[in-house]
Amino acid sequence: MASGHVLKEVKDGVATITLNRPEKLNAFSGTMAAELYGAFAEYDKNDEVRVIVVTGAGRAFSAGADLSGGGNTFDADARAERRQRPAPAIRPWNVRKPIIAAINGPAVGMGITLPMQWDIRVAAESARIGFVFVRRGVIPEALSLWTVPRMIGLARANELLMTGRIISAREALEFGIVSHVWPDAEFMAKVRELALDIAHNTAPVSVAITKRLIYALLAEPEAEKAQAVDTKAFVWSGKQPDAYEGVSAFVEKRKPRWKMKPSKDIPEFIPAIK
Repeated sequence: MASGHVLKEVKDGVATITLNRPEKLNAFSGTMAAELYGAFAEYDKNDEVRVIVVTGAGRAFSAGADLSGGGNTFDADARAERRQRPAPAIRPWNVRKPIIAAINGPAVGMGITLPMQWDIRVAAESARIGFVFVRRGVIPEALSLWTVPRMIGLARANELLMTGRIISAREALEFGIVSHVWPDAEFMAKVRELALDIAHNTAPVSVAITKRLIYALLAEPEAEKAQAVDTKAFVWSGKQPDAYEGVSAFVEKRKPRWKMKPSKDIPEFIPAIK
């Protein structure tokens, strides 16, 4: 049974997941993490959902790990909930829909390392972001030692990960952590505008394949092999119903009516990422 640590809503093709422990600044519990990744798995299978938005209740996005347990918070042997934490229901890079982190307030620790696994990050003007692990006596986790250098470059990643300092939303934009910063008063309206643009104007299978290949090709060091992969996918996509529909809709100046579904129409040569 869901505990209410996350809230879920689907409207107009946009699934909104709200981290819902505002009294704890949405600090992650094992329950919250399980519910979040359960929601990702649920929406991955639902072809009515075109894009997923994750945001926080109250004034924070997420304060990261819940430190209320004291000094043994990160000790997996001492803390039963850390020993028993289940594996994610699905890895975010294998979700066939774009995941947008709508960082509406402070996002530190796990509150930013998890969004670094997602696809698009945007921030409200009041947001503050910090990879604070080295200031808590541990190391950056949730794959951030892999994601952050690849996304923002080694020099900037080194500064953020090795100092653990908290930066403003504008600094996060300059660093490349987020792609937009919007005023607090209009933040969620802007997030929804971005999500609806994806939901209404892009072909779902095209987006799903694009996402998979972006992550797959991060691990491909040879340009010729990468080109062979994306050429094969492009040639395949050009023969599909959505390619005919996309061009026809553009020529006829109307909204496209996509026919293909991510749940069943992604070809087998586009594998999930391991």
